[in-house]
Amino acid sequence: MNEERKCRGLSLISGGLDSQLAVKVLEDAGAEMEGVCFATPFFSPDAARKAASALGIKLHVIDFTDDEIALVENPPHGFGGAMNPCIDCHATMIRRAGELMEKLGFDFVATGEVMGQRPMSQNKQSLGVVEKSSGLKGRLVRPLSAKLLEPTIPETEGLIDREKLLDISGRRRERQIELAAKYGIVDYPSPAGGCKLTEEGFGRKLKDLRDHEGLRDRRLVELLSVARRFRLPDGAGLILGRDKQENAVLKEAAAGGVGTLLAPVNCPGPSAILTGEASKDDFETSLCLIAAYSRCDRLDGDVKIAINGNAEGAIAVPRPYCRDRFKEYQIC
Repeated sequence: MNEERKCRGLSLISGGLDSQLAVKVLEDAGAEMEGVCFATPFFSPDAARKAASALGIKLHVIDFTDDEIALVENPPHGFGGAMNPCIDCHATMIRRAGELMEKLGFDFVATGEVMGQRPMSQNKQSLGVVEKSSGLKGRLVRPLSAKLLEPTIPETEGLIDREKLLDISGRRRERQIELAAKYGIVDYPSPAGGCKLTEEGFGRKLKDLRDHEGLRDRRLVELLSVARRFRLPDGAGLILGRDKQENAVLKEAAAGGVGTLLAPVNCPGPSAILTGEASKDDFETSLCLIAAYSRCDRLDGDVKIAINGNAEGAIAVPRPYCRDRFKEYQIC
């Protein structure tokens, strides 16, 4: 080991067990560690913040929304099972971490990747693609599988002790569980989940938005996490609230200039945002759809739906309308 100075590493933190173990292993190997995580409407930094606090390390949070949208629009290495450009996403995260590494004077970037844990994105070829695409060749340390990979610059220079790095591979997690007990790590989520882009239903909503309104309006992207989605016959979109909380979110978004707010005023029911250039037929269909999802059993007469909160100018919509009539328009 090089005893002249302490090596400094910047490790990607997701909040999962592997990323926490990577920090502890590297600390044992002689490095001072800090963490970096990424925030988008598709995944939250909350778990990373919690993990960094438990590890006792400083955490840098990077807004990754524009990067992720660009990758969803054009992923050089394609998508996974849904709308998840995992290889390109991970490479871009590492590149952004590398920029922070250079700015703040760190020696390397680390990840909690395990060889063979994910057959598509963590095989040896994919790990090599990520390293090359990130521009961090020789400065990207994967401590959990380091002994199965070529030595990195911090290892060959003696800044971190390669003998204390590991050779974990495959999808079985017995060694990680043992290490968690050794390091006293007790709070971590299951390996699956965390990124909405891997969810089939969310992917359908995202693809629909990309193909129609586009992804450049961040407010519409952020709304993908709430409400039902419909694509009407002439191309307009309808975002339909499912409960009071989602109705409030949609009202706030509409007040900020996102689409046209539609909401019943004489019975309980969903608030909705109409997006895109709505034809007369699409507008009328949206009113009927809102009426169909309203609770108007005790209503004597038509459902009255206000446009942008104008109750006096509310439009009367006859009932009943069966929800099944609109199933063909529903995305998710």
